[in-house]
Amino acid sequence: MTPFIRNTFVRMKKLFFCLLFSSTIMYTQEEVSRDTTEVESLDEVFLKTVRVDADSPITHSNVGKEELAQRNLGQDLPILLNYLPGVVTTSDAGAGVGYTGIRVRGSDATRVNVTINGIPFNDAESQGTFWVNLPDFASSVQSLQLQRGVGTSTNGSGAFGASLNIQSDAISEEAFGEISNSYGSFETWKHTLKFSTGLLKDKFELSGRLSKIVSDGYIDRATSDLKSYFLQAAYQEGNTLIKALAFGGEERTYQSWFGIDEATLESDRTFNPAGIYTDAEGNIRFYDNEVDNYNQDHYQFFWNQRFNSNWSTNVSLNYTYGRGYFEQYREDADLSFHNIGPIEIGDEIIETSDLVRRRWLNNNFYAANVNVNYKNDSWDVTTGAFYSYYGGDHFGEVIWARNAGDTEIRDRYYSGNGDKNEFTAFSKATFRLNDKWSFYGDLQGRFVNYRTSGLTSDKVLLNEQRTYEFFNPKAGLSFELNDQNQFYASYGRASREPRRSDFEQGVFTAEKLNDYELGWRFTSEKVNVNSNIYFMDYKDQLVLTGQLDDVGAPIRATSGESYRLGLEIDAVFIISEKWTIRPNVGLSSNKNVDFITSRDGELVNLGNTNISFSPSVVAANMIEYRPIRNLQLAFLSKYVGEQYMGNIDSEVSKLDAYFINDFNLNYTLENLPFGDSLTLSALVNNIFNVEYVSNGYFFTFDDDFTDPGTITTIEGAGFYPQATINFLVGATLRL
Repeated sequence: MTPFIRNTFVRMKKLFFCLLFSSTIMYTQEEVSRDTTEVESLDEVFLKTVRVDADSPITHSNVGKEELAQRNLGQDLPILLNYLPGVVTTSDAGAGVGYTGIRVRGSDATRVNVTINGIPFNDAESQGTFWVNLPDFASSVQSLQLQRGVGTSTNGSGAFGASLNIQSDAISEEAFGEISNSYGSFETWKHTLKFSTGLLKDKFELSGRLSKIVSDGYIDRATSDLKSYFLQAAYQEGNTLIKALAFGGEERTYQSWFGIDEATLESDRTFNPAGIYTDAEGNIRFYDNEVDNYNQDHYQFFWNQRFNSNWSTNVSLNYTYGRGYFEQYREDADLSFHNIGPIEIGDEIIETSDLVRRRWLNNNFYAANVNVNYKNDSWDVTTGAFYSYYGGDHFGEVIWARNAGDTEIRDRYYSGNGDKNEFTAFSKATFRLNDKWSFYGDLQGRFVNYRTSGLTSDKVLLNEQRTYEFFNPKAGLSFELNDQNQFYASYGRASREPRRSDFEQGVFTAEKLNDYELGWRFTSEKVNVNSNIYFMDYKDQLVLTGQLDDVGAPIRATSGESYRLGLEIDAVFIISEKWTIRPNVGLSSNKNVDFITSRDGELVNLGNTNISFSPSVVAANMIEYRPIRNLQLAFLSKYVGEQYMGNIDSEVSKLDAYFINDFNLNYTLENLPFGDSLTLSALVNNIFNVEYVSNGYFFTFDDDFTDPGTITTIEGAGFYPQATINFLVGATLRL
């Protein structure tokens, strides 16, 4: 056992028992059994550690299985969440299949904490979420909750913009089989097969899913070949629920993260520069295997035990195994950089050559989670501990070279690794003082040790070991004025360690966030309104600079003081039995305070500047029409205001605002002679054929060659165009 783990165990043991003692001592004089306490389902207890109730003082949105199914025709999960408040999505391939991204309140995916059944999904090193590794996972989601802001304590790296808590399929009491197929633009196909045995002898269930998705992509050669699986075995008897899950995916996507410049955007917006090279005859060609190839498997085990109407426990174990590479054709590559040569042929010394290389990542992630919950008429308390270990190997190899010298295939030219230990303990409680007032408290201690060694992909030595200790308190209160009006206020602190790419940039300072939320909820028979004001106060926030590294990952830099101030409103208006309107809007000001940058060789204070990739207006609307039973028509609209891709308010870095609209249709036929139901679905994206860009990058560099003795800062930008009008149609047969 390493000194860090041993010392952390001691610290966590003290903290854990203090938290446990403080959360349970108040019940020693109470009767454990209370007939008046509402008993939750065993499946619901899985969500206790990461979700909040409808009347909690945490800003959130819930999405159920049925809502996801309406547009689940092959696009990634982030795209299906595009119409939630404060959400902006993007797709490298342009059509929502392959590599996709999500931002919430201007915070990118590395700052959105994602858990699947309470287990962190964010990569421990990069802190990113790569949904391409779990294609069609939406078909195995029972429900999800998106908490905006710091939210409640959750496992994994802290939420700096939002947290997304996903519950996979619940137990099905009835046996079923389901076949789903869809086809759409850009030769997009999705095939899904699902089944469940139902509860056998009222105790056992086995269910699963197999999926395959292929697409040519909107961008040239941005193909996707995606496969995934989901298998669940469950045992339920009385107050015991045990689940064992295995799920994962295999992705092979042609690279499309290079983007294009403004001139190309105007002349050939689907152009993809990935894999470009010039052959011996001087012809422009594209390497046919410039691909990303990655497999990821998840194994989860859950044991949920209810002892009586008050007490329950949950034990979770996880192992994730990932491995894969991306392949590149490099024209006139430096042989010495790749540990080849120099090569002597006659009197000539060859120092460069065309070659094909692969950059690998192999990683293992282990996690264990234990939680105890107590609930009665007044109190709902959860105390838990979480431990995880991540080990990742990074290495590069040359698999072909026009001039390879005496090297062998797959000789490595760099190798490095990273190891990360994380230990977390928390206790959170909701106390209902009476029918009007309730109070929420949440204490979390988080201890992280991260070590890197070896060489980066740039062959720079990266030997670092850092330890981070965080205390993250949260508190809130709710007041119910009457049956229709509820008010809430909350405060939450989050702290985060830098990621591997930050270490490569020489950034080791942790960032901190104080989040203040004030909200009002209105509920009536025909109208529901959720509104909130937030102020997110950052210290040493790692903002995106707009630049990308050599593997397409965004580069970050410490901005010092910064903040996000915003107003969010989402509503549901039931106009009649047939018509429903669901609008939402987010208005915000996102600023770096006294931002200092280098310009023309000098440091300049620009004052307050806009934080990158943070539009001040994000709005959406859904108009749903049900003319007859089982037929639903929906018209969906999304507006994203202009945003900067850098932090210096440069016009070169500006992304224009865009307004797009989609049309969705679902019709279900029931009681068929060959099955229980047949659901026909259609989705037309970007119905008005808007040419828009949802993402890009921005860079600067100092030019001292054009005018010797003078340094001039040069700016440039790249863009990721999104698909014009496109469609998907599908059919789901349930047996």
